[in-house]
Amino acid sequence: MARKGRMLYEGKAKRVYETDAPDLCIVEYKDDATAFNGAKRGVIAGKGAVNNRMSNVFFRVLEDHNVATHFVEELSERETLVRRVAIVPLEVVVRNLAAGSMAKRLGLAEGLELARPIVEFYYKNDALGDPLITDDHAEILGLATPADLAAIRQEALRVNDVLRPFLAERGVLLVDFKLEFGRDSAGRLLLADEISPDTCRFWDVKTRERLDKDRFRRDLGGVEAAYQEMWRRVSEVEAR
Repeated sequence: MARKGRMLYEGKAKRVYETDAPDLCIVEYKDDATAFNGAKRGVIAGKGAVNNRMSNVFFRVLEDHNVATHFVEELSERETLVRRVAIVPLEVVVRNLAAGSMAKRLGLAEGLELARPIVEFYYKNDALGDPLITDDHAEILGLATPADLAAIRQEALRVNDVLRPFLAERGVLLVDFKLEFGRDSAGRLLLADEISPDTCRFWDVKTRERLDKDRFRRDLGGVEAAYQEMWRRVSEVEAR
């Protein structure tokens, strides 16, 4: 097994460490929580373990459906061995229902089902507040080529096609979610980062109760319980 080395990076929710294998890293998930580009901060007890283990379930499911990811091996409840990638500086958001910033920006009622899933690109830049951009912006800024954007959009929609029914089996509505992609040393485009209540909107199908980070963002209470409930539902699927 690859040995953990020096820390390469610490973000809002994770730490990344090098290993003695140049193409592998270890990701460690934290309980720290932020919202509104870091303006709101807190701690969600047990979040790191839930996000790590849930992301890995999703990565394994996606790999089974021929979506290439950075996942290699879960090392502990908070640490995972991943392929080292150079992240494409785009946050890729897939939306099935209107919610969050899209609902506010376009004056739509939250929960409105969209005619089809849509993909949005945001410039991954904290100093600028991760602004929504067009394909042309991404190309002009040198963030991605047209071919990159087409491949990323296609993969993002494939992720949606796999996870939406997977979650529906557990009574969870996949409202929207954020993805990040990177390229490994061979130039392969891989799904990276995480897929968790931090990066997705999960609603109960029947009650539309929020089972994600919106409970923290909007001071709805029951944050830890929501994360644990999502893990319970996802882990039951994995155990089948």
